[in-house]
Amino acid sequence: MTIDSLLNDCRGHMDKIVQHLEVELTKVRAGKITPNIIDGISIDYYGTQTPINQVANVAVADARTLNIQPWEKKNLELIDKAIQAANLGINPHNDGNSIKLFMPPPTEERRKEYVKKAHVMAEAARVSIRNIRRDTNEHIRKLAKEHVPEDAIKDGEAKVQVLTDKYSGIIEKHMETKEKEIMTV
Repeated sequence: MTIDSLLNDCRGHMDKIVQHLEVELTKVRAGKITPNIIDGISIDYYGTQTPINQVANVAVADARTLNIQPWEKKNLELIDKAIQAANLGINPHNDGNSIKLFMPPPTEERRKEYVKKAHVMAEAARVSIRNIRRDTNEHIRKLAKEHVPEDAIKDGEAKVQVLTDKYSGIIEKHMETKEKEIMTV
């Protein structure tokens, strides 16, 4: 192992942590509706339990409205009843052609809960970054036994710290962006 290969591994692990955080932050919704809100809700379609998205077009009309247009009109009532039975906290509005789900805007208290959840995710990512830094520094120090000059080891540790600072900054930017998104009314 060389210091450069250790630094590349460190960079790769930190990239994965940031990518994971990005995915997790997308799951923190600020009162915006998504089609996956009806995942797991099925209707009896010709004797088979079938997910709604396989018997209807499901589309986001705007940030707070989900439109469900069944391919067969007879499924409209079945979909309506299935959504009500699922207890989503949203009442479906059946206009005779389609069903609309309106997501009410979250309260200030709920927004603050979302922000706290996002902060917990960001802190977990920061801890993971610091753990990678610690492990990489330990591996670099072990290279001293393989007759790597002490200056190279100190330089390697400094580069690891630069990577740590860079990725911590990226995490912080993601967190700030998500907080603004959540708190925007």
